[in-house]
Amino acid sequence: MSDRPVFVVGCPRSGTTMLQLMLHSHPRMAVPPETRYVVPVYQRRREFGDMRLAQRRAALAEWIATDRTTKFKELKIDKDEFVRECVEGPGSLGSVIGTTFRMYAARFGKPRWGDKRPSYVKQVDILRRLFPDAQFVHLIRDGRDCVSSLKEMPWYTHSSYHAISTWAEAMDAGVKLRRTLPADSYYELRYEDLTDDPSTELKKLCLFLEEDFDPAMVSPREAAQVAVPVHKVWHSNTHSDVLRTRVGSWTGRLEPWEISLAEQALGDRLVANGYELSGAPAPSKEHIATLQRVMQKRKAARSRKRLRDRFQRLREPGPVAALLTSRQRALAGLSPLPAESRHEETQPSVPA
Repeated sequence: MSDRPVFVVGCPRSGTTMLQLMLHSHPRMAVPPETRYVVPVYQRRREFGDMRLAQRRAALAEWIATDRTTKFKELKIDKDEFVRECVEGPGSLGSVIGTTFRMYAARFGKPRWGDKRPSYVKQVDILRRLFPDAQFVHLIRDGRDCVSSLKEMPWYTHSSYHAISTWAEAMDAGVKLRRTLPADSYYELRYEDLTDDPSTELKKLCLFLEEDFDPAMVSPREAAQVAVPVHKVWHSNTHSDVLRTRVGSWTGRLEPWEISLAEQALGDRLVANGYELSGAPAPSKEHIATLQRVMQKRKAARSRKRLRDRFQRLREPGPVAALLTSRQRALAGLSPLPAESRHEETQPSVPA
């Protein structure tokens, strides 16, 4: 059986929470609510220092468990036990982060974990550095439905131009991942297909994940009671049966100018993913120009982030890749951790 981490990615409002719950309903897999500390920890790795030092692992574990920006409390795992496991565990950044998810899975008696955050679709290179054996599941949904849903979210403060750009970026990232990742590491499926025939699509997904399909995955309502925080009212649909009521609802939720602009900007991407265009009239030059400025600004911001990360990689204080799963350790040239001594440190020692 596989013990590889699984990451659910996609454009926001593409159904990733529903897929998270479907995976969490599998008897061998636990996928928590969004944690929001994986990438920030990676970006601050120079500040946290060399994870081969036990006191550094303890300090990082304390930060993850107590900083107000993380969602550690929603995992409902014991803070002191978490810190102890990190201190006794392998000395790498990914190992400390991975311990949070492994302990969350242990709450449910499950041997395998996953994580879900839509923005991960643009951060796969970081996740592969942390978890080199990870598998990625990209859920794709009609961009017009994503844009219309984003507009209605209480936490989304950007314009329709940004929403259109967000979907385009997710699709472009998927094209790159499809081209560059091994076939056993990247998988795509459409929201519309998943809601139309959940059993068939989940059976194919389980084949990719090297897991047996379980019928409980088709009705993830029970999982929503424990894996969707109550305050996230925008995920209320996850507490009911899998439905197709929102498929194509963009026709009544977007303004005519938004439909025109979305189809102008996203048309090739929509058609490439099997979505039909409505034949809306061309958007105004003003709308096109505004969207182009937004997309260029976002592209420049991504370029700056990549440059910062490239610089930081030259001065990393210690190992990054996790050493918790059988494949992670094999890639590092290490033997598997015996079940009875899984916390033993097997890396070369560094004076504390």
